[in-house]
Amino acid sequence: MSQKEIAGKMIDLDENGYMTDFSQWNKDIAEALAKDNEIETLTDKHWAVIEYLQKCHQDDVALSIRKVGKSGVTTIKEMYELFPGGPLKISTLIAGIPKPA
Repeated sequence: MSQKEIAGKMIDLDENGYMTDFSQWNKDIAEALAKDNEIETLTDKHWAVIEYLQKCHQDDVALSIRKVGKSGVTTIKEMYELFPGGPLKISTLIAGIPKPA
């Protein structure tokens, strides 16, 4: 485990750069993580996906790109547009939850 300053706050990260303590997450950190992953602005659609992922995590629901696509929150195609380069990995990183299995 390591620490990194994100949005002016020291954050605990695992070896893959994912947050290990969700209580440290806030929207400023999400915005900074998004910028680190070449997403300049988080839109309302981004926030809807992030909130859905966080709810699934809190309810111990296993995440998959297919499950998100069937959620009604977004489509699989839109996930790739919102979070290019690995939609589920990048979206969960920004949401402050563990890397999906």
